[in-house]
Amino acid sequence: MHNINTELEKIIHDMRRIILNAGIELVSKGLVAGTWGNISARIGKSSWIAITPSGRDYLTMQEEDIVIVDQGCSRILGNLNPSSEMPLHIAIYKARPEIDAIVHTHSTFASVCAVAGRDIPPIIEDLVQIVGGSVRVAEYGFPGTDVLAENAVKGLADKQAVLLANHGMIGCGSTISEAMMVCELVEKAASIYLYAQQLGGAKELAADDVLRMREFYLKHYRLQRGE
Repeated sequence: MHNINTELEKIIHDMRRIILNAGIELVSKGLVAGTWGNISARIGKSSWIAITPSGRDYLTMQEEDIVIVDQGCSRILGNLNPSSEMPLHIAIYKARPEIDAIVHTHSTFASVCAVAGRDIPPIIEDLVQIVGGSVRVAEYGFPGTDVLAENAVKGLADKQAVLLANHGMIGCGSTISEAMMVCELVEKAASIYLYAQQLGGAKELAADDVLRMREFYLKHYRLQRGE
């Protein structure tokens, strides 16, 4: 039996609501289809994580369907099974303590790059600011396995996004809203990259400029957004 005080109960309630709304937004923006993709976030300062359930439609999902688990993959709250990609989420949280939210999408253009094994280079300013540079393709791992989780963590490295070979993408952030924005910007950048290739090739930003823009985002823009 887990001791859940009033303050923690409110945090859990609020996070479930935020994740539910984010799931609906993913569908409305075409970043996922059906029951695919998943969302998670840390629960305050605890070691618990809120994550979407397995095989549930975002448009019919209820707040109480969001599952609360610990970092040992044990279920704390909720009657449904957590997402089959829970090991992937937990592996990222363990490797990156500064990440508090993760969104996994199957958006079209990002998935094209993932299927082709093509990293998205640092070609557009908003992408490099929030992601920190290029978006790499992690080596393939079967869905829901520790191999996929390990490959994703390695491919992510110190960035905010990673492509999953033949699968989709992962966006990370300090909040759900930032992780969602990462997913949108990666999808946009992937489409720009593919179209630019048809016009003779995308021109990459200089490494020094990428670093400067990333630092500006972290020191100024993220704070202005309240992240």
